[in-house]
Amino acid sequence: MNNRQGNPIYSSAVIDMITVSAEYCLFLEKLVPSATTRRQLLEQVTRLLPLIYVKASLLPELVEIGQFDLPVVVTEEDYDEVRRSVWQLLKSDDEYLEVFTPDMQYSEGPMTQTISEDLADIYQDLKNFVAVFAEQNDESMHDSIVRVQENFRNYWGQRLVNVMRPLHDLLYNKAEDEEDDYTEDNS
Repeated sequence: MNNRQGNPIYSSAVIDMITVSAEYCLFLEKLVPSATTRRQLLEQVTRLLPLIYVKASLLPELVEIGQFDLPVVVTEEDYDEVRRSVWQLLKSDDEYLEVFTPDMQYSEGPMTQTISEDLADIYQDLKNFVAVFAEQNDESMHDSIVRVQENFRNYWGQRLVNVMRPLHDLLYNKAEDEEDDYTEDNS
């Protein structure tokens, strides 16, 4: 049995991160555009993403052991399935203007990003993180915390913050417009 008491990989901060990450991944894996509404997608991800951000920022600072190759469980097909499912619900609203990117200074025109790709990128890293914890190997779990923190700081944390802007707009501004259109059409 592993010594869990005092081991940072079993801290409440890590358990919370695993819990919210698993919920996010499971939601996107089970996303069926024909059975899920656009509003359900928007509500769920706008609730989970801020939690993921907070939980990732609270992870304990660890130094990589580096003795193990961490598994990569998300295949290209898995990634594409998540991305495609999100796109099917958002369609023309999937693309948004990206203003916070270092490449912007070199661009002659507006730069765009897609919500579906951002959500799939976050999914990919979190699913790999959750998969390591499912194996229950303390050293791998330790290094996966280091890896997810590094990726959060350098890559998907900024994407998460960026994608919240268009998600918020779709949920609270465009969704209300669509409901108004629906009400007027059925009057």
